[in-house]
Order: sequence, then structure tokens, then C-alpha cells
Amino acid sequence: MNDVLTMDADRELAAQLCAFIDSEVSLDPDTPVKPDTDLLTTGLVDSLGAMELVHFLEEHRNIDIDPVDVTIENFGTVNSMVALATRLTSTA
Repeated sequence: MNDVLTMDADRELAAQLCAFIDSEVSLDPDTPVKPDTDLLTTGLVDSLGAMELVHFLEEHRNIDIDPVDVTIENFGTVNSMVALATRLTSTA
């Protein structure tokens, strides 16, 4: 996949994740999620929400996320989730 297509796919995934978190996962629906919003330490997403995000990424990117990859570093922001999905997609 070339860099432009990858960037477009990453932006699209980030927008989809933000919308999904806002509508389905966020514990504070009055706080809109942006790609760099800290999701876990602010309490916007709990552990159950994190598992929903794992499932969302696996379904939307057709990847398998190993439990060792479910970390604050990989799931702390939408941007970090997109980066993880991109890494896993490129190694698949």
C-alpha cells in the first residue's frame, strides 16, 4: 500500500474510532474524543471499553491483536490505536 493510501486509511480509521468511542464506549458522552485525547488515564474509556476497541480494530482492519499488545501505550489515544493497527496490518 502506498503512503498516500495508508495516510487516508489511517485518517479514516481515526475518524471511525472517534465516532465509535463517542457513541458506544465513552463514559463521558459530553466530552468529544479527538485523535490525541487521553482515553484511559482520564477515565473516558474503562477496561470493558478497551476490549470493545480491540474488537472494533480487529473487525475493521482484519487483524488479530495479541493480548500483550493491549497496553496503555497502544490504546491510550486514537492515534496510538491507529499506529498499532497500521503496524499489525503491515506485518500481516
